[in-house]
Amino acid sequence: MDWIFAQPLPLLWGFAGLLALLAAGTVAAGVARVSGSALADDLGPRMQSWWLICALLVGALLLGWQAFTLLFALVSFIALREFITLAPTRREDRLVVLFVYASVLITYWAVWIDNFAYFLVIPPVFIFIATAILMAFFGRTEGFLATAGIMQWGVIVCVFNLGHVAFLMRTPFEEVPEAGPAGLVFILIATTQLNDVAQYCWGKAFGRHKISPKVSPNKTWEGAIGGFLTTAVFFVLLAPCFTPLTLWPSVFVGLLLPIAGFFGDITMSAIKRDLGVKDTSRLLPGHGGALDRLDSLMFTAPLFLHALAYFSLERF
Repeated sequence: MDWIFAQPLPLLWGFAGLLALLAAGTVAAGVARVSGSALADDLGPRMQSWWLICALLVGALLLGWQAFTLLFALVSFIALREFITLAPTRREDRLVVLFVYASVLITYWAVWIDNFAYFLVIPPVFIFIATAILMAFFGRTEGFLATAGIMQWGVIVCVFNLGHVAFLMRTPFEEVPEAGPAGLVFILIATTQLNDVAQYCWGKAFGRHKISPKVSPNKTWEGAIGGFLTTAVFFVLLAPCFTPLTLWPSVFVGLLLPIAGFFGDITMSAIKRDLGVKDTSRLLPGHGGALDRLDSLMFTAPLFLHALAYFSLERF
């Protein structure tokens, strides 16, 4: 147990706060079940999934960048598999699909060897080109652009964008003196998930005006603005402990993340409506699939890392 308590104090406090929230949610689910509330049918499975998600994340953060990289490589593979399974592909595309799955190994190899330049160009340039070449080589002409777009979109959002979370763990400790690289990951994920919850709560309480009824009928301006402000305040208050950002950069990033998360959410909602599905799978009871839980993070992760690179980190 000594190695756990040897972790940076801000990170331990963050884990303690997370544990308190999980406990509170579990108690609320138990109360709802005893009282016979319909909320129990939704909250109970959600909390079970949250315990599993948080246990995996916290365990990987404590074990270091190697474990976290392996975990997120698996997460990217699961998300990509959900995406490719839902998307319209044909049997003759199976070799191209296999190559797209291999992009997980190729991309996370760049994370593993700590080569940021390779990471930045492999998925959006070389895998992009290779996917089109393979489809042309195998004589795929009908629906070429649509299928290539599906494959390349999946690689970017499920592998490349999520890979930014893993690359945060390669930040040198001396550049993040308070909570270390794990602190960057913690505040990114905590802020992204808080944004989803805050927008939902503000929308339930005060939501009247729809933002995009055809794409996401439950999204309201009141919920979005309330969520943005709540998330920004949360980030700015915790940024001194978890990031190297000074005040005004932290305000900028604190406003940027909830906006990015919002657009990640509605973008994935638009994709699901196009495909005619509500959830991408039943992997996580109460949440749906991995894509349903990761849609906001897919947009916040790259923006967070590159904002840090611009304002603070020499590493990137």
